[in-house]
Amino acid sequence: MPKWGMVIDLDKCTGCQACTTACAMENNTLPGESWQDVLFYHEGKYPNTSIKWFPRPCMQCENPSCVHVCPTRATYKTDDGVVLIDWNKCIGCKYCMIACPYGVRFYADEKPLLEPDIRQAFPGSDGQMWSPPFQNPESDWSKGIGIQPRGVVSKCTFCYHKISKAPAGVADLDEDNPDLVEYVPACVRTCAPKARYFGDLDNPESKVNELIANKRGTRVFEHTGNKPQVYYLGEHGTVPKFEPQFDDQA
Repeated sequence: MPKWGMVIDLDKCTGCQACTTACAMENNTLPGESWQDVLFYHEGKYPNTSIKWFPRPCMQCENPSCVHVCPTRATYKTDDGVVLIDWNKCIGCKYCMIACPYGVRFYADEKPLLEPDIRQAFPGSDGQMWSPPFQNPESDWSKGIGIQPRGVVSKCTFCYHKISKAPAGVADLDEDNPDLVEYVPACVRTCAPKARYFGDLDNPESKVNELIANKRGTRVFEHTGNKPQVYYLGEHGTVPKFEPQFDDQA
């Protein structure tokens, strides 16, 4: 059984937010919800300032605080290392949103006004370049997959409807491998500068493990003890020092 994890190279990331768009199309996220957010911030003091960016998915923690506080056990961790939400059990108490140090959970206050189907909105054929490259996931409320209903919390699933179908024993889900591309998370597949990598953290031969070891992979907020399964690469192996941004709805 793999333990899925992601590596994001901050030196390659251009802040284009293609991952944000691809995630929204793939998962039909509601307006105002961004499972693959890219945070923009300033460094330095005027006049010597610069704008930086930081991609922030769910960290899929090894020791997730959101799981520990859920009173109905709606939030749970799968055997392959992904934190999911069972919408059938979620009561919308938002305890998990408060417990998450990364601010990557979203609550639906209102019922969706429509149920978008990208294939109907863009009825192009596969042979045309403008046709959407991603299929909408099949609905599975037990895994928080589909169109989020009112009164429950949602979050990034690592595109679990894709990765859970990957062949056994695969070390990495590489978008350049035609045999595996259909299992690659949407954010990884759409990343033009190839700043994202996805693979098995328990496999010593995986590319993600190689990058973490050789390029000093860093995790956000290590002091919390959550042990994220998303690692960042960058100059000196550092990540920006910022406080997590929480929505008012929490």
